[in-house]
Amino acid sequence: MTESAVGGPSLPQERRLVTEIPGPGSLERLDRKKAHVADGVGTTLPVFVVAAGGGVLVDVDGNSLIDLGSGIAVTSVGNAAPAVTRNVVEQVQAFTHTCFMVTPYDGYVDVCAALAELTPGDHAKKSALFNSGAEAVENAVKIARVATGRDAVVVFDHAYHGRTNLTMAMTAKNMPYKNGFGPFAGEVYRAPMSYPLRDGLSGEEAAARAIDVIDKQVGAANLACIVIEPIQGEGGFVVPAPGFLPVLAAWARQHDVVFVADEIQSGFCRTGDWFASDHEGVVPDLVTTAKGIAGGLPLAGVTGRADLMDSVHVGGLGGTYGGNPVACAAALGAIEEMKEHDLAARAREIGAIMERRLAELRAEHDVIADVRGRGAMMAIELGKPGTTEPDPVRTGAISAYCHQHGVVTLTCGTWGNVFRFLPPLSISDALLEEAFDVVAEAFATTT
Repeated sequence: MTESAVGGPSLPQERRLVTEIPGPGSLERLDRKKAHVADGVGTTLPVFVVAAGGGVLVDVDGNSLIDLGSGIAVTSVGNAAPAVTRNVVEQVQAFTHTCFMVTPYDGYVDVCAALAELTPGDHAKKSALFNSGAEAVENAVKIARVATGRDAVVVFDHAYHGRTNLTMAMTAKNMPYKNGFGPFAGEVYRAPMSYPLRDGLSGEEAAARAIDVIDKQVGAANLACIVIEPIQGEGGFVVPAPGFLPVLAAWARQHDVVFVADEIQSGFCRTGDWFASDHEGVVPDLVTTAKGIAGGLPLAGVTGRADLMDSVHVGGLGGTYGGNPVACAAALGAIEEMKEHDLAARAREIGAIMERRLAELRAEHDVIADVRGRGAMMAIELGKPGTTEPDPVRTGAISAYCHQHGVVTLTCGTWGNVFRFLPPLSISDALLEEAFDVVAEAFATTT
């Protein structure tokens, strides 16, 4: 696939290093960042970007880096896909804001109609739009609580759902997401996740274990909703064993518990389907979306059964900027790109390349305890040689090597020992292969 196939700025699709990483221009700007930006806002790779598209990021020093992160699964269609930029320009020229809750506009309704078409299931659906994934998750919980008249929320080990007070309570990992920020919202309970590398259970066995915990600690009669990432994101790209999600969804349906799929990182063609839930035919009651929905502009949604969505009183859902017209225009452009170029299929092609390269690496390096993922959402978990004991030090060293040699990589996982690979779906095969050449060098060179 070439850059022109999905579009974006006409940037040379190449890895090019003209300075050390970070270069002098970025270092100068880092001094300004230190002076004006709160220290709590960190950066993974301290280079200042001036252009991006296809599969590259170009910094102020003229370095061109291969992007294996997509802004954490946000720029799946590329950083400036033609339909996105066209729609945004047209919308900005018309108007930038009215607040949908004051005077509505077609773009908001059009995005909700598209979400009804694309999300799993053929039942009647409605949506509400917000700004961020955390807002979407919070509002899904609000909807479930009103609809059921119950309070309790069940989430899972290794989960990540956001940085607001409620979503921090729902997130499993303390540092850096929760440490020092409590007390957190109550009535949030945690069940064990299916983690094949570490539990050795079938999906059905892992689901039975989780349901047993839920029954004992919460009780179905008190439970408003189960919220789960079909493939976990920040927690380490944990892919549950086959059968885990369908059994949980069936149990929830049996007990009138709202089943919420957090598809914020896994949605919009990322895993080779429109949504990760599609892989096993799971039909959630509510789906939360954000990240890849709008080609880089802030937008999020909750989409679900019309009866559930309509259970909330008028005025109970919304927000000043939720479903901003410019973001909605971008989302419609991004969906157009996904359909026109069949980016779900492209994600499967990218996944096949990454699976092959990662399998080769695993055969050569016994620090790789697991290769997992689906489509263009792949990961490797590192352990001490021949074990599953987490090795975050080696993980950090390998990632640093990649950064210094012009490849943007991201780490994640409860123990900080997982590489996650999220290339834009606009990346070329050649760039992807070159990026994994550098990853292979990093494994061979570091200790």
